[in-house]
Amino acid sequence: MSRNEGEHQGDADAETQSSRPHSLAQKLTSLMARRKDARGRAYVSRTLSQAVDDLPDPPASTSFALIAKLANGRQDNPTIKTVLALCRALGDVPPAYLLPHAAYDDLDALEAFEDPLARRVLALLRDLPESEVREVVARLEARRDQLGMPSPPDDGPDAGRPKRARRRRTGTEAAQYAADALEGL
Repeated sequence: MSRNEGEHQGDADAETQSSRPHSLAQKLTSLMARRKDARGRAYVSRTLSQAVDDLPDPPASTSFALIAKLANGRQDNPTIKTVLALCRALGDVPPAYLLPHAAYDDLDALEAFEDPLARRVLALLRDLPESEVREVVARLEARRDQLGMPSPPDDGPDAGRPKRARRRRTGTEAAQYAADALEGL
């Protein structure tokens, strides 16, 4: 296989991957694992429900049972008020992230897009020849390198996929988990 064929195959794989959007459950689970609650721990349905209730003038009250159903994929059609409340409680996540569309799977890009200056840069890049866009990207990457800044996350096949935590529960957490399981969560 020639180098160009290999590059084309990689482009096709990336295109196939990006055409399958992550589900609401996958995105919510990923957010709950990555964002931290008031105690510095990953969110669970109870702590996220409490965070929603603690919001000043919360757009909606969200029970931990509903959050568990959304995170488990047993319910996938929350109200707009619920989505807004969850996004605010999780640190002002752009609500578009929870929409089932491949273009909205990149949380870092959506958060960057909230910056008006970033939107201006995108508008300026639009309709430029691809070679010039690649040149601008290369210059930006080199400048970030010079400033000692980390590279932004890659858009590879595992980007945005939730990572499973591999830690053991404490006795208290295990008891809470068992109690939740008994309640049908």
